Amino acid sequence: MSRRAADTEVRTARGARPGGRPSASVRTFAAALAVALVGALGACTAADDRGSATSGMDLGYDDQSWREAPLDDQEEYDDSPEQPFQDVTTSPLSTFASDVDTASYSNLRRQLRQGVAPEGIRIEELVNYFDYDYPAPAPDAADPFTVTTQVADAPWASGHQLAMIGVQATETTPTTAGNNVVFLLDVSGSMDEPNKLPLLAQSFELLVEQLDEDDTVSIVTYAGSDQVLADSVPADRRGELVEILRNLEAGGSTGGAHGLETAYELATENFVEGGNNRVILATDGDFNVGPSTPAQLTDLIEDHARSGVYISVLGFGMGNLKDSTMEAIADHGNGNYAYIDTLDEARKVLVDEFDSTMFVVAQDLKVQVELNPATVSRYRLLGYDNRRLEDEEFDDDTTDAGDVGAGHEVTAFYELIPAEGAAPEDGLRYQDVAAGDSTDYLTVHVRYKHPGEDASAEVVFPAGADAYTSSPTSDFTFAAAVVEFALVASGSQHAGDADTGRARERASSAVGEDPYGLRSEFVDLIGDYQRLVG
Repeated sequence: MSRRAADTEVRTARGARPGGRPSASVRTFAAALAVALVGALGACTAADDRGSATSGMDLGYDDQSWREAPLDDQEEYDDSPEQPFQDVTTSPLSTFASDVDTASYSNLRRQLRQGVAPEGIRIEELVNYFDYDYPAPAPDAADPFTVTTQVADAPWASGHQLAMIGVQATETTPTTAGNNVVFLLDVSGSMDEPNKLPLLAQSFELLVEQLDEDDTVSIVTYAGSDQVLADSVPADRRGELVEILRNLEAGGSTGGAHGLETAYELATENFVEGGNNRVILATDGDFNVGPSTPAQLTDLIEDHARSGVYISVLGFGMGNLKDSTMEAIADHGNGNYAYIDTLDEARKVLVDEFDSTMFVVAQDLKVQVELNPATVSRYRLLGYDNRRLEDEEFDDDTTDAGDVGAGHEVTAFYELIPAEGAAPEDGLRYQDVAAGDSTDYLTVHVRYKHPGEDASAEVVFPAGADAYTSSPTSDFTFAAAVVEFALVASGSQHAGDADTGRARERASSAVGEDPYGLRSEFVDLIGDYQRLVG
């Protein structure tokens, strides 16, 4: 994954000019999303001056002051059922939308450091939080990604195997036309906590530092009403933008259901043809129901996504975190969702991963895996529980799926049970062979759209017998350890004899160079979990 150095040079401020239809799994969120989002925009009050209250604050990993705060029961998480094992002869296809969200991992970290048993564990988000050394496509490659596969024994289930599928996006950004970014900031009373609005302000200061004179920034706050604090300000006017951020103040009652619409209007008015047009919503997600209908907001989000204005969601805070709502907003808005628990995490998302957060290189990327009954009798997809699609939606270009940013990686695991006996004929690639006649494990089909296009292209990647190894790479070993830990921590019904001690051992053995210390941190987090649950 492409990363910019965390110590990116601050640009000097200069003078400037004046001022598809959702997937089957996601459709279940539509009504709840719209109701919650209406309230999201009608839940809170306008911002007042804060002065420089956030100036000089250190909200990094060493700040422990907020971690002792008690967690109440108002946090909300999606509880989509995990996929059970499927019979290859009756269900030879497995289809899901790509997902590059990482919020579940940083939220897990926050909960463990707070001394609370973790909720809202999404296996794929834990796995995709980390970098893996997949080969990248050449800058002039026809497809903006590569796909690699590897198969090895499953550590938690004797006789089972794991298939790791890795999609690596190109690091080449698709445009140099500039960024048109709208910050949509929740300044409601519920944001009046040290790990919410002050951290939000410092996080967006980091983002401003990544932009330059070719980019514009608008700032909208919402609470009792929405306010436009900046309209298409050239991003090299850093001092002006930072002053606005430092003067934010939280407080007030409910009202004002137009913040999102105002943000989209500004993004549309300042639309950069061929550029990156994005709303970045920052909130704790503590929304109340407003007066608008669910259909109005669902249509609003999806219409703007189709127009080329995307939305990303940054979650802040604890105690009343509405994780499920924020994830659904990002899904419907062709965006990504990250949870910011520290300033270091903000730096990771908004600085180190700036290109992958901001620039889409493949839209509506869907993966369909065809399992071979000659080698696999049963299988299950690990994670992606609310990203699964109906098989027929793979070829349907109106079906919404995940977007992949420059340098992003998408990793998925399948747990496989080797085949025994013969397979019936069924007209598919592998279904007309008897068990034992073919050595392929599976074939990965990837369908995606080039940014701004309506028609998709398909690329096919078979995984043959040579995909199996008894000595998996350190990336495979580490990612499999993440999965094993997640199976235990999420209380999976299919965890076999998964063990956090073994997961920690395996993860520790595969830390590697670890330039950002993230893998080592995960090893420590397993230890935190073990001490918490005994």
